[in-house]
Amino acid sequence: MIKYQLKCDQHHEFEGWFSNSQDYDDQAARGLLECPGCGSSTIEKALMSPSVARSGAISQSSAREEKVAAFKRDINEAARKAKDYVEKNFDNVGKKFPEEARRIHYGETSERKIYGEATAVEIKELVEEGVEVAPVPQPEPADEDIKKKLN
Repeated sequence: MIKYQLKCDQHHEFEGWFSNSQDYDDQAARGLLECPGCGSSTIEKALMSPSVARSGAISQSSAREEKVAAFKRDINEAARKAKDYVEKNFDNVGKKFPEEARRIHYGETSERKIYGEATAVEIKELVEEGVEVAPVPQPEPADEDIKKKLN
């Protein structure tokens, strides 16, 4: 994981965590980054102070890495539980998600909990229309899931 200090065109600064620098570049190029303060999607990296090792930093670094690994495991488990909950309690409407979300929002069909697929552009349009949407967390695959895909 890599942490960047980011800022929007309104000068709000915030942190962003990415799998790697390419992950940041891809999300920025696709307009998926958004300021939590004002919602602006004009985001750039802000200046960050470098991390300089001090004496004793090796043991501190190791302890920090263990804490980060434990935090990642906790986040991944929470994401897995949230995803499982959605899959068990919501209707999967697949690629018809934007259409169905609008129909529910405008009262054209009965209200129910749904999930499905949508592009970043479709999500942006839904939000601009006042349709409430939220991403379903996608946990990292477990080791056994990776082994199944390789076999």
